[in-house]
Amino acid sequence: MNTSTLSNLSDQKWVENFSRFGIISKGVVYCILGLLAFLAAIGSGKQNPSKEGTFQLILDQPFGKILLALVAIGLVGYVVWRFIQAIKDTEGKGNDAKGIFKRIGFAFSGLIYAALAYLAATLAFGNQSSSGDGKKQLVQKLLDLSYGEVILGIIGLIILGQAINQIYKAYSGKYKKKFHEEKMSSKESQVFTKVGIIGYVARAVVLGIIGYFVLRAAIESNSSEVRDTEGAFGFINSSFGPIIFGIVALGLIAYGVFMFFMAKYREI
Repeated sequence: MNTSTLSNLSDQKWVENFSRFGIISKGVVYCILGLLAFLAAIGSGKQNPSKEGTFQLILDQPFGKILLALVAIGLVGYVVWRFIQAIKDTEGKGNDAKGIFKRIGFAFSGLIYAALAYLAATLAFGNQSSSGDGKKQLVQKLLDLSYGEVILGIIGLIILGQAINQIYKAYSGKYKKKFHEEKMSSKESQVFTKVGIIGYVARAVVLGIIGYFVLRAAIESNSSEVRDTEGAFGFINSSFGPIIFGIVALGLIAYGVFMFFMAKYREI
């Protein structure tokens, strides 16, 4: 094996390890987010059940800035993996219309987590400002463009498409694809199956609500209609009650646990 080959293998291993660290970071975020949402559902929450609240809770812990900085770095690793999936087509989606759409979805996911990594980094390095108003301002700037409503509508449809895809993965068992389940113990396999189904359905509920409100904002050309994760939680709680809200929250914790299985057993 020549030096060039060894170098390529080393580079691939570094990217793989960085990606797995990113998946773990995503799992940590979802576990804490689900916990905050569950505490809010039972009336015991002190932090907002949002990504910002999740990062703030990490920041409030001993060595919080270091921990949050590590989460930010990890999320960058997840972003790198998503863009590699999109550009290099490591998932084998192909270059037809269906494949391109799925690869765009990978890139779209990468952009979302890039924004989360940036938020975590700014909080870790001392910027305590909330991003809620900034999101609405960004949406309003988009709506002010000539075809802003169309672009925002497409974004809403992509999010809704992701929600439908999450449900499809849950009930078809497609979420198990590329996992080395043969390396799991019998107990691990059972837990893996359950947290995968529960986690994907819970995430689909939240994504579906966010996508609906983004689409509604596009139709009504009104940035105030947009809801983030916290807004989706508020909608679930007010429309379906704290019991359903609590179930969805526990589902997000399950999704976080599923990410830990992904970090360990999925082919990267």
